[in-house]
Amino acid sequence: MKRQTGQTLESLEAMLTRRRMLRVGGTGLLSGLSLPVMLQLQSQAATIKPARAKACIFFMLEGGPSHIDMWDLKPGAPAEIRGPFRPISTVVPGTQISELLPLSAGIADKFTILRSHSHADNAHQTGRHWVLTGYPPSFADGQAKGVPFNELYPSIGSIVSRELGPNGAVPPYVEIPNALGPGGPGFYGAKYGPFTIDNDPVQADFRVRDLDIPDSVSAERFARRQRLLLGAEQLGAGAAATGRAEMLRSYYEKAVDLVTSPEARRAFDLQSEDRSVRERYGFSSIGQCALMSRRLVEAGCRFIGIDHGSWDTHFDNFTSHEKTLVPPTDRALFALLSDLDERGMLDETLVVMMGEMGRTPRINKDAGRDHWSQCQTVILAGGGIRRGVVVGASDETASYPMTQPYGVQDLLRTIFDLLGIDADRVYQTPVGRPVPIVNGGHRIEEVLA
Repeated sequence: MKRQTGQTLESLEAMLTRRRMLRVGGTGLLSGLSLPVMLQLQSQAATIKPARAKACIFFMLEGGPSHIDMWDLKPGAPAEIRGPFRPISTVVPGTQISELLPLSAGIADKFTILRSHSHADNAHQTGRHWVLTGYPPSFADGQAKGVPFNELYPSIGSIVSRELGPNGAVPPYVEIPNALGPGGPGFYGAKYGPFTIDNDPVQADFRVRDLDIPDSVSAERFARRQRLLLGAEQLGAGAAATGRAEMLRSYYEKAVDLVTSPEARRAFDLQSEDRSVRERYGFSSIGQCALMSRRLVEAGCRFIGIDHGSWDTHFDNFTSHEKTLVPPTDRALFALLSDLDERGMLDETLVVMMGEMGRTPRINKDAGRDHWSQCQTVILAGGGIRRGVVVGASDETASYPMTQPYGVQDLLRTIFDLLGIDADRVYQTPVGRPVPIVNGGHRIEEVLA
């Protein structure tokens, strides 16, 4: 983008040395920029076990998708349970899914269907907290001080950010297009929080915040600020920066690296993607978010959380699933897994798709399905996951697992294990309480390749 003087951002980069750029925060150029706060102290990456996945793309279908209408149909159940949709065969012999998912049926040999996931929280916000953190929202230390529950336990993305650290110019933890709700850093602190795009990549005017120097700051004005800073350094202000000030300087440098990095700008620039690729993913919110997530993985991002809402279908469940919810989701999953596989990235990229719950087997009076966490389906692919299998089974009405039930701790422990993260590692809260990354659970061996 051209600046007021006609100079480009690239020309500004050439004009300034790296040492000068890391002082930008002190000039006020980055005032209001959230990246330095987010990047602060992300330099420490823990020793990890050998990983099978380098990154994770996590689809949160907010509100709870209907497992019985998508992945776990019961055509022999009574009409008030089975619904109107028919099962279709997939490319995996003997495996059937809903007719609403024809594209996914064609690549069922690339993912695992886990049909026996179950937990006991039927509420949206607390259920998402449970799924994303592995803990119920009942942290006594914080509750006694009036701290909101979603600020207490770190989410999966923040854990990945802390354990694996940054890997390139892009932040290690990104949320698209909105925050995941209880998906924050909890007691880990803001330095492990997500970089939330807060804009939908399907919009024609889509832009990612914090990636551009403001248009109001001309090259001349920028140069004046640099001269002032250099003068202050010559007077000894720069030499006196020690301790926390020196540490903050390094985080501003990382923030400026993101602002000025061609790699970061390319990762977030969907307009540079071939239109045929964008069409393959679908011009929908979930489709373009899925494409953005692939680009972010290529740029080194560790964890991408895709927030996709409106799955709370208490009314007219079937029309919603058939017309607006499932088709773009089917296309997004198909395109992402196919694209990753064709690029040789799927074996190193873990993909998870789930909601905070499933839906009730019994259809309500409003042709809807209500909250049902006791049984739900989770889709897993890549990064050490078996291909083309179904793990677990539900009963004749998709109400409860009739095989070994797997809970939230089991799923999170499996995800962390594939990423090379020690799920038993313990961190102390600010008041000294030891909190393991995952409290209990067992790795789900059946889904592992």
